[in-house]
Amino acid sequence: MKRIIFIISLLIAVYLKAKSQDSSSVATKDEVAEVKGAVDGINETVLEMKSALDVLKKIKISGYIQAQYQVAESASIGSYAGGNFPQNVKSRFQVRRGRFKINYDNDLTQYVIQLDVTQSGVGIKDAYASIKEPWLKVATFTAGVFDRPFGFEISYSSSNRETPERSRLFQTLFPGERELGAKIELAPENGPLSYFNLKAGVFNGVLNNANETDRHKDFIGRAGFQLPFDEEGLAIDGGFSVYAGAVTANSKKINEIDNSSSNKKYKVDSTITNLGDGFDRNYYGFDLQLYYDVPVIGGATLHGEYLWGTQPGTDKSSSFYNPDAAGLSDVKSIIDGKKVTDLYLRNFNGWYINYVQNIGLKNQFIAKYDVYIPNKDVTANDIGAVGSNLNAGDIKFSTLGLGWIYHWDSNVKFVLYYDWVKNEKVNPLATSTLAPFKNDLKDNVLTLRMQYKF
Repeated sequence: MKRIIFIISLLIAVYLKAKSQDSSSVATKDEVAEVKGAVDGINETVLEMKSALDVLKKIKISGYIQAQYQVAESASIGSYAGGNFPQNVKSRFQVRRGRFKINYDNDLTQYVIQLDVTQSGVGIKDAYASIKEPWLKVATFTAGVFDRPFGFEISYSSSNRETPERSRLFQTLFPGERELGAKIELAPENGPLSYFNLKAGVFNGVLNNANETDRHKDFIGRAGFQLPFDEEGLAIDGGFSVYAGAVTANSKKINEIDNSSSNKKYKVDSTITNLGDGFDRNYYGFDLQLYYDVPVIGGATLHGEYLWGTQPGTDKSSSFYNPDAAGLSDVKSIIDGKKVTDLYLRNFNGWYINYVQNIGLKNQFIAKYDVYIPNKDVTANDIGAVGSNLNAGDIKFSTLGLGWIYHWDSNVKFVLYYDWVKNEKVNPLATSTLAPFKNDLKDNVLTLRMQYKF
C-alpha cells in the first residue's frame, strides 16, 4: 500500500512539475512575442524617422541681417550707398537686408525661395526651380526669378561681398540684380572642360520681379573660366558677358546725340512710327578675379570689370527704361491725352576695381574705385550748355571707397566703410536742376554695419 501511495505521489509530483514547465514556456513565448512586436514597432518608427530625416537633410535654411547706421555729408542726397536719403535726412538707421532662404536640394533637382524683410516691407529676391540632366551632370536648367547671368558682381552674394553695396555701374544697369526668365548652365566637373563654364538665358528684360511690359525678350549670357595655380597659391577667374535686348518706346520722341555738331547735343526724332517700336539695349563686359595667398599677412583678392554698350533711358536717368516706373520728373509727351515717357539713347562705359586684403584671421582691408560714364559721346562742358538738352542722366560719377571689416566670430562681422563720391562739373552756364552739378555735390556717405549670418 505504501508503495502504491509513493508511486501515486511521485506521479502527481511529475505532473505538477510538467504543468509548471508548460505554463512557464507559454509565458516565455508570450513575452518573446510581445518584445518582438515592440521591436518591430520601433523599427517601423525608426524607418519613418529616417525617411523624415532624409527629407529634412535636403532642406537647407540660411539667412542674414544687415543692420546699419549711415551719415551723409549733407541732407537729402541721392545715393547708391543703400538708396537716397529722404528729405531733410542726413543720418539714418536701416535694416539694409534681412534675408531668409529655403533651399530644397534633391541632388538632380532644386527648389529655392528667398525673401527680403526690411523696414520697407517684404519682397521676393529668389524664387526658382532647377533640374540637372542625370547622365553627365553637366547641364542645368533653371526657371523663375534669379540673378542675371552677367559678369561677376551681380552674382557675388551680398552676405559675402566686402563692400556694403555693388558699384554704381551695376546698380544702374542691373537694378535689383534679379530678373524673371529661364537659363541653361553648362559646368563640367571633370576633364579639361572643367576649367570653363557657360550661362545663357532669356528674360523679360523689365526690372527685377516686375511683370512683362513689352513684347521683347532679352538674352543674357556669360562664358567663364577658372584657372587654379595651387603650388603658387594663385587662382585666376574671368569671363566675357553679353546682354542683347530691346525696349518698347511708349513715345514717338527718340533722342540721340548729334555727333555731326561741334557742340554735342540731343537731336529729336519724332517719327510717328517710333511709337511702339523696339530700341536696342546692348551691354558687353569683361570680368577678372585674382586670388593670392600673401605670405605672412593673409589671402588677397583683386577683381574688376569693364562694361560698355547702349542704354535706353529717360531725360534725367540712365537706368532701365521702364515707362511704367519712370519718375514724374522725367520729360513726358502727351499722346491721346496720356503722358508718355520720351526715350533717350546713350552710349555708355564704366569700370571698377576692388582690392581686399586679409590681415590675420579676423580683419580685412578694402579699397574700391568705380567709374560710370552714362554718355561717353559728350564732355562735362557740353552738359548744361545752351541748346544741348543734356541733363542729369548724362553726368559722369566716380566713387572711391575705403573700409575695414572685423569678424567677431563665424556669424558676426562689423563693417566700417566710407564712400567719396565725385561728379564731373558741368557747364558754368547750367541752370535749373543742373545748377548744383557746377560743383561737386556733398554726397559722401559713412556706413557702419553689423551683419549676422547663419
